[in-house]
Amino acid sequence: MRAMRLGVALKFFLAILAAAACAAAAMAIATRMSFQSGFLGYLNQVDAQRLDELAARLAREYRASGNWEFVRDDYARLRALALPPPTIPRLALLDASGHRVVGNAEILEEGAVKPIVVDGSTVGWIGRSPLRRLSSAAEVSFQQEQLRASWLIAALAVALAAALALALARAFVTPVKRVAQATHRLAAGNYATRVSVRSTDELGRLGADFNRLAETLERNETLRRRFMADVSHELRTPLAVLSGELEALEDGVRPLTREALASLRGEVNALGKLVGDLNQLALSDVGALAYRKETLNVVPLLEQALESYRERLAERGLELDTAFDGPAPVFGDADRLVQMFRNLLENSARYTDPGGRVRVAARREGECVAIDFDDSAPGVPGEALPHLFERFYRVEGSRSRANGGAGLGLAICRSIAAAHGGDISAERSALGGLRVRVALPLAA
Repeated sequence: MRAMRLGVALKFFLAILAAAACAAAAMAIATRMSFQSGFLGYLNQVDAQRLDELAARLAREYRASGNWEFVRDDYARLRALALPPPTIPRLALLDASGHRVVGNAEILEEGAVKPIVVDGSTVGWIGRSPLRRLSSAAEVSFQQEQLRASWLIAALAVALAAALALALARAFVTPVKRVAQATHRLAAGNYATRVSVRSTDELGRLGADFNRLAETLERNETLRRRFMADVSHELRTPLAVLSGELEALEDGVRPLTREALASLRGEVNALGKLVGDLNQLALSDVGALAYRKETLNVVPLLEQALESYRERLAERGLELDTAFDGPAPVFGDADRLVQMFRNLLENSARYTDPGGRVRVAARREGECVAIDFDDSAPGVPGEALPHLFERFYRVEGSRSRANGGAGLGLAICRSIAAAHGGDISAERSALGGLRVRVALPLAA
């Protein structure tokens, strides 16, 4: 038979209740012991006060009789003079020379002793043994009532603790149960799950962290689905073109010429570039992309990238301007940085209207090197700027593959910049088009 599993709320309740019960029991036991010793002490103090009164009465009786014969060996007489009289033999009387008159003289060694003074002379000693246990019915009854009261108070304290423990268990465990239930829904694939946050303590922060986790998972799931759809679309297009051209060649609709083979090779190259870009992004996501970093000047790398794109820009009728303010040392991988610069130049060459301008500038700004790639019209709508570095994102969905590419170049640039501890952003350019700014930390 499987053992019954206790919930967190029940465990929390039982823990508080057990602690309260132990505290109440300890309080009741301590109260009982304290009362017993304290009550006996109080009774002994009362007896000591009464002993003074008995000594005064005996002094009057001695003055009247002139000796102790009126009470010698007559404990009943001595007991009658004590008000109230003791229920057990606890009194002893000695004469002036210390000889026993009545009672047990040994009790004077432990109890209270008072002198009996007549006309300024001590004529005897009266003593009472200490009270070691309750003797009268009234005293015993009073003690029992007090003990019952202490146990009743302890029971009420436990009941109050149980009510408080139940309230605390619900207050503290309910938010945790909500998060646990939401976690089960999230694990089942319901990424829209959220929990209500009603406090700013640790439990509230737990709920807020869960909501952020759910938002991240929901966003990643959306990106994953869109990524898969975009990948399938991008792969379908060159495959469809290849399939159509091969069918045309097989059916004899199109002759097998160098131009036909060149067209097929172009589609294969486009497909290979897309697969290579996807592989590079996948490697950067898992941190497996190789970087061989060293301290280097970023300006010669920019010049190298610009030199390889001068002809491409000239073919598009684009004027190139540069502005480099001295050396800019960074700690990075030369090949990856050149790759990023070429991707940004390709972006400008692809989307800038013929007859426009492209300007590349690099300068130091504080602890960073700021590299700006500006181009002229057309510009990018403001709502599209934050999405330019997303994979497969295109400002215009109707752009052809020949003009728009696969939409992975800027995503690769973002990965390279992040791997160098830098940042990349997009904004409107003063030339009328787009400005892409790369910020890389200066080398130490």
